Amino acid sequence: MRKGEQPPWIVPDEFWERIEPLLPRWENALPKLGRKRLPDRLVLQGILFVLHTGIQWEFLPQELGFGSGMTCWRRLAEWNEAGVWQRLHEALLAELNAAGKLDWSRAVIDSSHVRAARRGPKAARARSTVPGRAPSTT
Repeated sequence: MRKGEQPPWIVPDEFWERIEPLLPRWENALPKLGRKRLPDRLVLQGILFVLHTGIQWEFLPQELGFGSGMTCWRRLAEWNEAGVWQRLHEALLAELNAAGKLDWSRAVIDSSHVRAARRGPKAARARSTVPGRAPSTT
């Protein structure tokens, strides 16, 4: 990092304005028991810190104020299950496409990322090649 630059895990306001509307709302869904839920922006910064540094979740420094590694890991799982990352990806692609900054002639579909409908056709049971049934051994 150069002098005067922000660390890469600090979420700039422009990025936060894009991602915040995509995050699920939890204020009214949870009872008012237990600890207060950490702000999503802080947790996102904790997630980015772990991804940037490569440390294990449980070693996320509490002094940074991002919550525990388990909190960040759980929130990442919640957001993934809610489809936040897919919607963000689609929104960014749409924005780049509208600006004419995507060259779709260079797009490639990789079969490892394209889901087969119902796991593809079911294989029929293999037919026996012998003329009759095998004798019983019991």
